[in-house]
Amino acid sequence: MKFGFEELDYQETALGDISLRRRAEPRLNGKILYEVKLNDEFLMSSLFTEAEIQLSRLGLAALEGSELDVVVGGLGLGYTAEAALECPAVRSLLVVDVMEPVIRWHEEGLVPLGEVLTSDSRCRLIHADFFHVATAPGVGFDGSDKPQKVHAVLLDIDHSPSNWLNPGNGDFYTVEALRAMADKIHSGGIFGLWSNDAPEPEFLALLDSVFESSVSHLVSFPNPYTGEESSNSVYLARKA
Repeated sequence: MKFGFEELDYQETALGDISLRRRAEPRLNGKILYEVKLNDEFLMSSLFTEAEIQLSRLGLAALEGSELDVVVGGLGLGYTAEAALECPAVRSLLVVDVMEPVIRWHEEGLVPLGEVLTSDSRCRLIHADFFHVATAPGVGFDGSDKPQKVHAVLLDIDHSPSNWLNPGNGDFYTVEALRAMADKIHSGGIFGLWSNDAPEPEFLALLDSVFESSVSHLVSFPNPYTGEESSNSVYLARKA
């Protein structure tokens, strides 16, 4: 009997019901896919990961030097974090996620990249609200009361700067919150953001009001369902 579908985990959380599913896609010759759902909404699929990977590659390529300290906001299926660890210049990686089940999936090896992340001594998975630790004065990205500046913050949580996973997340996309986060980034460091949508001029203008400069990249990838290309966006902003 061919494998069809399995729900690997289902948990009730303060943000809603989250589930991890593994299934064979008959339209792709039985390719095994991992998918994350929050309530009735698909958050991520292992089929479309190119932009999440490019968030790390483009962000870290914009930095100079070695012994880089990096923060990833949003663990998901781990593709942004894995791509960051591929960079030999990365000294430490904090991956912050508000969902305890998502961290546990990696620790228990329920997702393909779990062992990659948990076996790398440079990587720590932090159960915390990224938007709080990124903007609260006197708080480190690890949630401690000993904040240390980092060289890059790479964020993949919301659908876009104007389409949030939760209404409260919208408070982050403001001058005040972005400045609070920028205070925790070294001079010359990078803030990177993944978006499901095309680049938004309004958000680029917002980034330019906080950072020295900003740019957007359109990341295209094949979509086997449509037979055409789809695209996501990556924003990069450099601190003065």
